[in-house]
Amino acid sequence: MSGLYPSLEDMKVDEIHHAQRTMLSREQQGLPNATISSTGSGASGTIVKLYPSLTDYMGLDSSDPEVQTAITNYVSGAGGSNSGRQVALTAPVTQGNLGVIRSEIHQGLRKVVLCKDQRGLMGIRVEAIDAGIFVSFVEKNSPAAMGGLRFGDQLLEVNGTTMAGFTRDKAMKLMKKADGSKIDLVLRERPFERTITMNKSSEGLIGFTYQKGRIVNIVKDSSAARNGILVDHQLVEIDGQCVVGIPDDAIQLIFESIKRTATITIMPSFLYQHIVKKIGKSLFKSQDHSIPDV
Repeated sequence: MSGLYPSLEDMKVDEIHHAQRTMLSREQQGLPNATISSTGSGASGTIVKLYPSLTDYMGLDSSDPEVQTAITNYVSGAGGSNSGRQVALTAPVTQGNLGVIRSEIHQGLRKVVLCKDQRGLMGIRVEAIDAGIFVSFVEKNSPAAMGGLRFGDQLLEVNGTTMAGFTRDKAMKLMKKADGSKIDLVLRERPFERTITMNKSSEGLIGFTYQKGRIVNIVKDSSAARNGILVDHQLVEIDGQCVVGIPDDAIQLIFESIKRTATITIMPSFLYQHIVKKIGKSLFKSQDHSIPDV
């Protein structure tokens, strides 16, 4: 069995389900079975017996109706993969989760056509890293925000001009001089960032602590630890919503509003600090923090 999964919990549930299907198939053929823990003797038993093993291993609340529905639909064949993705993910626990979908970083290049607002602005600022130009700020309700640009996107072309080797000032000057009625951008989505999907514990804990958005500690045996959270990484998005410039107490409220599954987007702290070094605290107040459409 092989595939891609949003979280380790999804992978473990899928493994248990496949083991149970193998056992049932062997029983139907009259073949002996190796001992497999937490197995059932029928279709309904398979689902019921799956929950205790999930709770014991993952610390999830298997009585949560959302968990039961997701796994039941997966086992019964009603779902299991996040549709519309370039590579489908097997997701018996997190299937259909909007946070996973909103957070996806697509591979390849994307073309965006923008205009300028009545002030003559696109609503972005950029920073140069390793001879590339990256979005460091997206103003809320700006043409850039409405066009779907996000913090950390790499600008490859502006009106046919390759941005490789540009300084920050040269890139900003080029965009300032561009015709405001139509600006063609080619970008690569957030190449320095990665997404991690985790599940809250039965107590509603996310499994790590942060200061000014920087991850500083990871709780042992938490979903965050199992799914590869790293310290000295900056929270950039939660379920696709940008949290750059948001204070820790507001970030906590976002986490508290999430019922079970959270997908965070992170990047190394040293890169984050370099990208935002020219962005003042007052400017962060107008950063786009809207929730992306799916």
